[in-house]
Amino acid sequence: MKTIISKSLLIRGFKNKTISTTYFSKSIILGITLLIFGNNVVNAQLTATGQVRTRTEARGGQGTLLSDGQKGAFFTSQRTRLNVGFAGYRYKVYTSLQDVRVWGQDASTINRYTVDSNDGLMLHEAWGEIMLLDTTSTVQNFSLKFGRQEIAYDDQKVLGSLDWLQQARRHDAIVLKYANKGWVADFGAAFNQKTEQNSGTTYNGFPGTYPAGTNGIGHAYKSFQYAYIGKKFFFGDLSFLFFKDDFAKYTTETVPGTPPTIVTTFTQGVNARTTTGFYYNVNPTRKINLNGSVYYQGGHDKTGKTIDAKLASLTASYQVGRKLNLGAGADYLSGNDGTKGAGQNNQFDPLYGTPHKFWGYMDFFYVASPFGTNGLFNYYAKVKYAASDKLALNLDIHGFQSAAKIAGGKDQYLGTEIDLKAVYKFTKLINMEFGYSVMDAKNTFASLKGVANPKLTAQWAYFMLNITPNFLNTKIM
Repeated sequence: MKTIISKSLLIRGFKNKTISTTYFSKSIILGITLLIFGNNVVNAQLTATGQVRTRTEARGGQGTLLSDGQKGAFFTSQRTRLNVGFAGYRYKVYTSLQDVRVWGQDASTINRYTVDSNDGLMLHEAWGEIMLLDTTSTVQNFSLKFGRQEIAYDDQKVLGSLDWLQQARRHDAIVLKYANKGWVADFGAAFNQKTEQNSGTTYNGFPGTYPAGTNGIGHAYKSFQYAYIGKKFFFGDLSFLFFKDDFAKYTTETVPGTPPTIVTTFTQGVNARTTTGFYYNVNPTRKINLNGSVYYQGGHDKTGKTIDAKLASLTASYQVGRKLNLGAGADYLSGNDGTKGAGQNNQFDPLYGTPHKFWGYMDFFYVASPFGTNGLFNYYAKVKYAASDKLALNLDIHGFQSAAKIAGGKDQYLGTEIDLKAVYKFTKLINMEFGYSVMDAKNTFASLKGVANPKLTAQWAYFMLNITPNFLNTKIM
């Protein structure tokens, strides 16, 4: 909740002799804030929020199956954020400072020598927004947002913030935003360059040990351009997305040795991939909800191969009374036929979305591991039960199979996953979450994952504590 700071607050603190010490102290703090930000703070809004989130995990095959003889893992990761925003006349600025680490990853309690390249202190967001129309305009919003920012739309299947991942996802981009009378239209673009330079636009898009995007693509985009148009109707929401991401061209050469070395050389030009489609979220009746999406992917993949891929999804849910919600649905993501030659790429890549939300909590599909060559058919049932105002229980059951034939005529069914989750809210700003998942995998799945002598039953459990303080939303009285 945003807080407007009043100049009279400090004066009242001195005049009222019966005022408490706590009130007086807060008045002093807010008075200092006035001195720092000046008179403009009267017509502006300052927000200061944060987050401390720890997640303790016991992994026995999460993400990929274990081999016989391998033991599970146990660790705690932590995300810490400080978010500061300021809104003035026709502008906004926002910064989110983030630190992500695993407990114990520092070399000692005193010195810090090495940190995983994906963790540590960084800017999660840092953007400014300029309102292009003055306050007399009847248009709800027409603005230009630029800088490091989250880009998320609809159910976040193809563009999302990926909040489950402690590092989350952000983009360095510029977005022209319009909103009025139920219509939303955003036009965005990004262009990546590793350093300031006087010539050339080649981009070493390999991020190192952590694959970029989904499906282990291992190649960060050079640039992207997109258009998003949405409309709210009385029966629900409809939207259209066009997204084009470009990947720097490159060549590879194998240098003899033991073992041989593959040398990658980036060249001028890009391979452009396009994704186009629709999202819908409608309510035919007060208790029934239908949502889903249809997308087509074309252009060329990072290697220059022609893409012809599709995604289709549908979820239906029914509200039974106040506490119980039942749902079922299916997702289809096309893949390559393993029994035919690779003339073109039919593998749909769900871009920069939130796979954890859709394809099982154990993150076997379309996350960092290179799964997806043969596509995925995911059908599921979901149960949500609000045991009380504070406690919510969830049960998801997934059946997974390959969308296309697999080389060697292997069975296309991959396995069954069961996900259990309980969320308890102490307050609006404090909650705890517990989850347990089990996967009954098939040998075909282990083969696609490249796991020899696999343990076909995988388990995973986690416990998460989350505090999201609002530093300025404090009652003075």
